[in-house]
Amino acid sequence: MQKEICFLVPIVLAAGALVNCGKEETVSAPPPDVLVMDAATRDVPVYREWIGTIDGSENAEIRAKVAGYLIKRTYDEGSLVKKGTLLFQIDPRPFEAALAEAKSQLEQAKAVKLAAIAERERSDKLFSQKVISEQEHTNKTQLAESNIAKVSALEANVHQAELNLGFCDVTAPVDGIVGIAKAEVGDLVGTGGNVVLTNISTLDPAKILCPVSEADYLTFHQRGQETLNKPLNERPKNIELILADGSTFPNKAWLLAVDRQVQASTGTILVTALVQNPGCILRPGFYARARIVANVLKDAVVVPQRAVSEVQGAYQLGIIGGDGKAEIRPVKVGARTGTDWVISSGLKVGEKVVVEGLQKIKAGSPVTAKPWTPPAEKPAEAESTTKAEEKTETESQAH
Repeated sequence: MQKEICFLVPIVLAAGALVNCGKEETVSAPPPDVLVMDAATRDVPVYREWIGTIDGSENAEIRAKVAGYLIKRTYDEGSLVKKGTLLFQIDPRPFEAALAEAKSQLEQAKAVKLAAIAERERSDKLFSQKVISEQEHTNKTQLAESNIAKVSALEANVHQAELNLGFCDVTAPVDGIVGIAKAEVGDLVGTGGNVVLTNISTLDPAKILCPVSEADYLTFHQRGQETLNKPLNERPKNIELILADGSTFPNKAWLLAVDRQVQASTGTILVTALVQNPGCILRPGFYARARIVANVLKDAVVVPQRAVSEVQGAYQLGIIGGDGKAEIRPVKVGARTGTDWVISSGLKVGEKVVVEGLQKIKAGSPVTAKPWTPPAEKPAEAESTTKAEEKTETESQAH
């Protein structure tokens, strides 16, 4: 019996130890750490965007105004030229000959004109002296008038010949970028389909063409009309351009004009704006999003977008109450502005919102709340340098 008791004592002690260990393992974990911020209000601009196309503020087709053989192209394709710069030259020799012939005919007609005028003056005297008949006097007068008219016609021919000779030098009608030539040296131009030699566009300022729906036009009609009533140089520059690479063009555009009618096929009306384009970075055919401030929400409640959780189309926030316990609250969201989101209902100013750690909390559970600090914006140059360094380091590791 004593041996059995001695044998059971270690077993009982071991069982007690196991019970004690189990109690130690069930000790509750500490509350999770979350980063929070106080919900605040500020004025939030609400933007409206339209897809626009870039075009030149002035566009011209460079055409051959006379038929002839192209003997010279004097510009670099795609270069910036000034108004009056020589672009092409057509063989002038046929037009020089035509001008010389027209001048010769004019000189002959002037000599005949002088003789006819002298004959008319002589007939006037003879008719006054009753020496010649009225019919003969009338014939002399009409002959003089006919020669005077012929001289005027030949003077017009000389002027036309001079114009044609001048058209042999094809010059730029405006300042701008000249396109690729559509005719080569040696081509017969000015006839058939070989009339357009190239195109030129003034790109500083550039023009933005935006098709706007009827509903948007009616919404912004009053504001647009107030702007259009001002002189062009006094109109506000309030249109931002978002380019194809996502960057914002440094210069803002200003409203230029609204078309006279709605396009029946698209249900849109064309609105144009101008933007300063130094260096001619923007080229015709570029696409850009034209963005304006459509409205300003006064004292809107905003939180960082990272604080908002979306579940099956519904939005919710993590809220920390005064007792330090968490709450999962459904909210309604409004417009986005930068990295923030407007909360239209479900949140009050001053409430503590979980920005980071929402996945750690449960409704009614205590948490350890710490203040959230917004990340500092990294300059574009520093960011690109960092990326370049990361790329170099990655390549080094790969080697």
